[in-house]
Amino acid sequence: MRELAIIEAPSVLGLRPSGVQDLPTALLDAGLAADLGAVRAGRVEPPAYDPTRDPDTGVLNPHGIAGYSVRLADVVGGVLDEGRFPVVLGGDCSILLGNLLALRRRGRHGLLFLDGHTDCYQPSAEPTGEAASMELALATGRGPRLLTDLEGRGPLVRDEDVVAFGFRDAAESAQAGMQPLPAELHAVDLDEVRASGAGTAARRVVDRLAGGAGGAGGGFWVHLDVDVLDDAIMPAVDYRQPDGLTWDELESVLRTALADARAVGLDVTIFNPRLDPDGRLAARLAECLRRGLSARTARTDA
Repeated sequence: MRELAIIEAPSVLGLRPSGVQDLPTALLDAGLAADLGAVRAGRVEPPAYDPTRDPDTGVLNPHGIAGYSVRLADVVGGVLDEGRFPVVLGGDCSILLGNLLALRRRGRHGLLFLDGHTDCYQPSAEPTGEAASMELALATGRGPRLLTDLEGRGPLVRDEDVVAFGFRDAAESAQAGMQPLPAELHAVDLDEVRASGAGTAARRVVDRLAGGAGGAGGGFWVHLDVDVLDDAIMPAVDYRQPDGLTWDELESVLRTALADARAVGLDVTIFNPRLDPDGRLAARLAECLRRGLSARTARTDA
């Protein structure tokens, strides 16, 4: 069993200081680490937020994100080298770049991308220049070189090694000018998840990532933006949209993915505690994550 190691990454450089930076504290206070035997592996503080859109890249805080990604990759990499399983608590979705950079330093890996949006904006089309709306594009090498070629290692993940799962914004994003998902990237939208059932759909994509078509031999990272959940049960996010996964569906997906020995890490992003004044949603999210992660801690051969 690989011991869980919690890393706090409260960066909002790719979004804005709306409250998402409080995610790590809120989930830990809600008991996320209870009964998991997790160790605390540090907190990576971001630089000061700059609300000015960079004229060269069209992105907010591009230099800050690039530097932060390297620092986060160092911490995640240290956890991996110790044989532990990193659980990175964001922050906004731009923290994905640091997590994937840690893996890229160590070879080729896959990505299970659980998000209500496809986050494949190019800077010219993203209304405010938020990297949290373009992290999948950046991770696959699309966008300004400052963020797509970190340490000269870009792209951080190949199209064929990515599964975008559970999204429901494709038509809306296309109308807004987002570039379509690459043809070689495997996409399973919410309707497809529902057609086969969350557990079955998750099993298929995990098999694909871990050894089937497009599989990367080094294992795969799991990225969770909590807006993949149904807005009716998870309104504490900055960009809301109707529908989404149920708690049971998300738990099933997480348990399926994290029980697989080839899963190498997890990040959690976008939950905004300031939109959850009584802490009820933090408690429910922490419970769902604990149940998903328990599949990891129950392993005896990882």
